[in-house]
Amino acid sequence: MVSESGRNFKAIAYDISEGFVTVNPLFLKPFDEKNLKSLYRAIERKQSEIRAEPFPYNDSILIRQRNIKLQRLYAALIVLKNFAREAKLAINL
Repeated sequence: MVSESGRNFKAIAYDISEGFVTVNPLFLKPFDEKNLKSLYRAIERKQSEIRAEPFPYNDSILIRQRNIKLQRLYAALIVLKNFAREAKLAINL
């Protein structure tokens, strides 16, 4: 999932879920509409991957880590949607 601009959106989505990257308007500014759509799809796929993993019922630490990852990805999607709306870009699929 490397684009012509050299960005690996799957890796970016992983970094967001692990907390290495914080998504904010300054982070999104260099992305064009096509790259924003690709990042949006990559984040949604990463959310689906995390939800598809077996749920760790008896381990509260793993449950917490899973929920934090999902929370980071959800927050990134919200920031991305609002950034696109303000820039008048259509990224919702």
